[in-house]
Amino acid sequence: MQVILLERVAKLGQMGDVVDVKAGFARNYLLPQGKALTASERNIADFAARKAQFEAQNLETRKEAEAMAARLGGQQFIVIRQASDSGALYGSVSTRDAADAATENGFKIERKQVALIRPIKELGLHDVSVMLHPEVTVTIELNVARSPEEAEIQATGKSIRDAAAEAEAAADFEIAELFDDIGGAASDDDFGQDSDRRDD
Repeated sequence: MQVILLERVAKLGQMGDVVDVKAGFARNYLLPQGKALTASERNIADFAARKAQFEAQNLETRKEAEAMAARLGGQQFIVIRQASDSGALYGSVSTRDAADAATENGFKIERKQVALIRPIKELGLHDVSVMLHPEVTVTIELNVARSPEEAEIQATGKSIRDAAAEAEAAADFEIAELFDDIGGAASDDDFGQDSDRRDD
């Protein structure tokens, strides 16, 4: 099926291109989303007559997207989830979760604008792409943690496992020092008892 694109569509073409696509893709995605029109003679002539209007509209929306990208790019959003001690999530973080996290922080993002390469299934920092406009994509970071405190630790660049290992090592060191102190005190007592015996 031939369609005329009303905006740039990745891997298909630029605004005004007439391209061949599968009928299902056109009917289920391109046409209802307003990204294309069927490539009838009438629609092609109509597009040619209104091309300047479409281009001006595209330029306007792109400028808005670029302004938002300047504020949104590089932002980090915290997503709190339950997870095992190994860091595996019970479930996964979806495009809806990413959109909701950004929206809660004052950025209006829809779920369909978020692109995940693969579902997020573990704690940590994850880069996520957000398509604000067909020609404007920005990267945000999701900080997936079990609590706001863990999110703060991860934000410094440490993983939860690293922090847990450090805490365990510090606890082991404190226990070792405690035993050294007890051992030292016991030997002082022994020394004191020996000298008492000598004094007798």
